[in-house]
Amino acid sequence: MSLAAKLGGLSRRDLFKVAGQYGMSSTLLAAGTLGGTVSVASLAKAAESTYEKRFAKEAKHTLKFGAAGFNARNLLIERAGALEFARDLESRTDGEIRIEFIGDNQICGQPNCVEKTQLGITDIYAASTQNSAGAAPYLNVLDYAYMFPSRASQYYFLYSPESQRILRDPFEKRHGMKFLFSHCELRGIQLGLGAQDKPTVTKVEELFGTKNRVTGTQLGRIAMQLLNLNPVPVAWEETLDGLKTGLIDGAETWASAVAYANMAPVVSQSVDLKFFCGTEHTAMSAKVFDSLDGYLQDAVMESAYLAQVHVQAANEAALVNTVGFSDPQLPNTIFAQNNVRNAFLPPEEIKVAEEMCSPEFNPDPWSQWRERINNWAGGIDTYDAIYNVAREIPVDMLAENVEPRRWWKA
Repeated sequence: MSLAAKLGGLSRRDLFKVAGQYGMSSTLLAAGTLGGTVSVASLAKAAESTYEKRFAKEAKHTLKFGAAGFNARNLLIERAGALEFARDLESRTDGEIRIEFIGDNQICGQPNCVEKTQLGITDIYAASTQNSAGAAPYLNVLDYAYMFPSRASQYYFLYSPESQRILRDPFEKRHGMKFLFSHCELRGIQLGLGAQDKPTVTKVEELFGTKNRVTGTQLGRIAMQLLNLNPVPVAWEETLDGLKTGLIDGAETWASAVAYANMAPVVSQSVDLKFFCGTEHTAMSAKVFDSLDGYLQDAVMESAYLAQVHVQAANEAALVNTVGFSDPQLPNTIFAQNNVRNAFLPPEEIKVAEEMCSPEFNPDPWSQWRERINNWAGGIDTYDAIYNVAREIPVDMLAENVEPRRWWKA
């Protein structure tokens, strides 16, 4: 059962009452361990037990974890692995590392979580790489259009030692961040209520000329411009209203983001363009990591590995069972309850989009950013390198069947 479902019977006031006594971190970590629907009494008891275990001895290091938009009720908090990572790291280090989890945009939001960690306000953060790319532009390296053909290929790359060379090392060198793990989806266009009474999209050309909200990624904007999707920077808090009123036609994001961010009531069609990454990642200050003893550094990496394995399995299940991003769509999922139709485009239409906007078929619009990113990476042709790794597995491999590997060990 998702954390949101478990806490569904609690009011915000009840939750904060327990958190006020035992701390939000202990409360959230406790909630994740409970089975079935949670009552105030059961949550308080579990939170007390968790608190006592966590504070049984003095921590050697207390690390602040800023999580954009993640709160006790949204679904992504589990599927993005943040709490699993925190819980495992505390347990693995026998309390020598303690995590102070601060979600719900209380300490940082999607565009600035990485900056808050760079400034030392937080030690760890979780946000999408696309929103973080505004402040940490090397993260654009994941956003070449159609570089990844599937979610399986995304997970495969993150587990590959090549991700250390192409993604993680340059990110750490340029921005001082250690990329730990990430959820993986591919972005599409989430059409607002203006498309409610229109037929389900079956062709890419039906999206041409629509006006769509874009995130912080520069490469994502290139793809949208080439697909005639009119990228418009709209503040997140204004996106829901824009989709409802028709100020914008759609938003580029991924399916589970629609569910966790309460966008489903204002989305009518989820068009699965698969045109670039949707990666809700967790990263840590490299300076903080380097300050830890070697055995604690090993623990961080092992907990990141465990979180990555958890996310790979849990998010794939949640897409079908919780979000409703499948064909046929399961009843009682978030999409089904809110009448969100899935528009899964046929392979030939995905090919049309790929030939319009990918560097493979249309290299010139990408050349300036590609050269910039390649220079930051020390001369690696980042697009070719990731493109090739992503195709080392069959295109139809299921994401849950990708073999986990410890990427930092060759």
